[in-house]
Amino acid sequence: MEEIIVVFGGSFNPPLNSHFSLAEQIVSEYEMVKKVIFVPVNSKYNKQGLIGNKERYEMLKLVCDKNPNFLVSDIEIKNMTPLYTIETLRILQKQYPNHTIWFTIGSDNLKQLDTWEKAEELVSDFKILVLERDKDKMEEIILQSPFLSDHQSAFIKVKNHVKSNMSSTFVRDKIKRGKSIRYLTPDEVYEYIQKNHLYEEVEQC
Repeated sequence: MEEIIVVFGGSFNPPLNSHFSLAEQIVSEYEMVKKVIFVPVNSKYNKQGLIGNKERYEMLKLVCDKNPNFLVSDIEIKNMTPLYTIETLRILQKQYPNHTIWFTIGSDNLKQLDTWEKAEELVSDFKILVLERDKDKMEEIILQSPFLSDHQSAFIKVKNHVKSNMSSTFVRDKIKRGKSIRYLTPDEVYEYIQKNHLYEEVEQC
């Protein structure tokens, strides 16, 4: 049977229960998926309110170390300059030559995929696992884009009953307002944030 590794990129600022729930549901629903690799973006990425690489990596690792199906990669954060997605995936493919690599994105990013660096190579060389957000329909998005339509075999819609409601912005706002985020993040992440006083002074984005 083909063995698949799903690459889950993001800022993870901070990592939420919903991130890990989504990954766990993907592993559970797709028998051929053996691992989910979380890849936090480099803090050089131009995003307001993004805390350091070390903290986001360590929060992910605290959780991934307790799940045999989860891994966290420092591929992007250890580079001096941000990597394009295609570069990250090619590095991972070399690290796992006997596995097929899938990359997961939300339907909001699918709408803009044709603007990504080397988008043609990305959809030619890798499968894209698409999580529908809000009222989005993957098929409709693909039909509205000549680029996506030409490569529709690259896209796999996440099964309808796999759900996630990711909002790190909401969590950061609660921290700044002195409100509890318990049960929104794994206990390990919650305790790490409390111990290191993260996000308390970070400007909201």
